[in-house]
Amino acid sequence: MKKSFLIAPLSALAVFCASWQALSQTVATEKIVRPRSVAAAKAQQTPAQTATKVPQPPPVQEPSPASEVKQPAPGVALPGSATAGNIAPLILTPAMIQSRITEAKRLFKTRPQPTAMTSPNIQFVNIAALDRKTLHIHIATIAKQTFLTKGSELTMTSSLGEPLTIRVIRANGVNTALSIFTQDGRSLDPLVVEFPIEKGGTFKELAYYTSAHPALLSKDLSNSGQAYIRNMLDLAAKRLRDNGVFISNELVDIAERLCVVEHIDHDRFKNENRLALYDEIYSLYALNEIDTYRYSVSSAGAGGMVQMIPWAYNLVRQRHPGVGLTPDFVTGMRNHSNALQAMLLYMRDTWNELAANDEVKYAMNAKLATMSEIMAAGYNSNAAKLPGYLKRGSQDWKLLIPRETQMYLQIYKSFEGLVPIKSRTSTFAQAN
Repeated sequence: MKKSFLIAPLSALAVFCASWQALSQTVATEKIVRPRSVAAAKAQQTPAQTATKVPQPPPVQEPSPASEVKQPAPGVALPGSATAGNIAPLILTPAMIQSRITEAKRLFKTRPQPTAMTSPNIQFVNIAALDRKTLHIHIATIAKQTFLTKGSELTMTSSLGEPLTIRVIRANGVNTALSIFTQDGRSLDPLVVEFPIEKGGTFKELAYYTSAHPALLSKDLSNSGQAYIRNMLDLAAKRLRDNGVFISNELVDIAERLCVVEHIDHDRFKNENRLALYDEIYSLYALNEIDTYRYSVSSAGAGGMVQMIPWAYNLVRQRHPGVGLTPDFVTGMRNHSNALQAMLLYMRDTWNELAANDEVKYAMNAKLATMSEIMAAGYNSNAAKLPGYLKRGSQDWKLLIPRETQMYLQIYKSFEGLVPIKSRTSTFAQAN
């Protein structure tokens, strides 16, 4: 089931409204039975456009002096900052990154807005980027169509008058990966994107999202994301327990892994460093926290952090009315606490049914399958078909499940082997 998840209007934007067709930020992964994550926009996967073809954004008004990150007094250096005798780039801790992101969002929300426009222009995206050398935050405005086109490249002037070259590395909705350079080749760090979400050409909301730019990544950031998932899951399990529903530690441990596995792109898994991919997912959780995967919806309708599909969510709500899950599916998936409770309930019900099946019992006793394999396969595909696969395939049962689920199990096995997660069962035993 997975993977959960902007632009202030300017007077000049109105000129472009009639000439550009809005692109929806909700996109689906390619070649997926029941995709796990928001994937690159398919409509615009072309090579870099020439200057004559790339739509030019309206001029960006220069922010007031308060919009810049304040500089230290003479002779006083910020932690990790460049000084006259030390030109090394600023080392950003997770707390410092969050501070810069907060500042960037404040800049977006406090910029002057033309009174003639009642809502943001849906055709343009704002990008905030940090210059580590000066500690200034630059804002760049580009057409959404360009932003969602892999390989796009354009040169423009930022809000602080700096000529910048922006390249789209991977188009993926609000999580689009960019590289930003100054004229002298200095790289800026994309902090946050302000993305106007629309439906049917009508503005709905402004999404603020931070992609996992390599310059922002660190082991501390990855650890923060891992801690976020674990803490949210433990809180969800506690809330269910308070409502009279007990979730076993084994299921919570599996769910913790699925919160990452659900968001791994299969093509990237095949071709890129796998541990780096897992750290990237953790970093997204650390950077965006409660908004992580808020705007993520697959082609099968799976949404948010846990990528649950509507029928499964509605089934869980019907079976557990006393838990008080949010009635609306979209709202429920956007709320991590609510979504994780639904995920744990679904996994509990699924396991109770499978564990009572004779074919599953035999497979477990004969060591043909493990609990985590059965649960991961059941979460990704139709769990009701698993006993039949086990009966017909015996030790080769994994060859009978859908190819999407075969890859899903490979990702789960890889993640389990590379990323240590402390068992809650052992932790509970030690505490008692």
